[in-house]
Amino acid sequence: MSMIPPTETHQEKKVNIKASTKKGKPIFYNPTELKAARAKLEANLAGHKPEKKYTGPIRLMVKWCFPMTGKHQDGEYKTTKPDTDNLQKMLKDVMTDLGFWTDDALVASEIVEKFWAKIPGIYVVIESL
Repeated sequence: MSMIPPTETHQEKKVNIKASTKKGKPIFYNPTELKAARAKLEANLAGHKPEKKYTGPIRLMVKWCFPMTGKHQDGEYKTTKPDTDNLQKMLKDVMTDLGFWTDDALVASEIVEKFWAKIPGIYVVIESL
């Protein structure tokens, strides 16, 4: 998907301290920026949804390519935030909601990399195992 990847992640959920809690548990909500990042992923992924949901074990390979800044080189690994596990959480949640697979627990193998790139985007390959 040719796009500037969102940098907001699932970890940025907020707790509503003022609201009452449900059964003693805090109430979480998604801030506006997180909702926008999720909507951006949904819009870009929707057109790539497979005709049939994956139902067996899969390998998910994702390359997160962020726009180059400063003195970074094209293809250089990005070692700053956001963390790959946080990026993947929202991506897999969106793919589950869109119907790419029956459950993201099917992802038995995962290869995730993040780079600085002249051409930003998120490149995804799903492979049946």
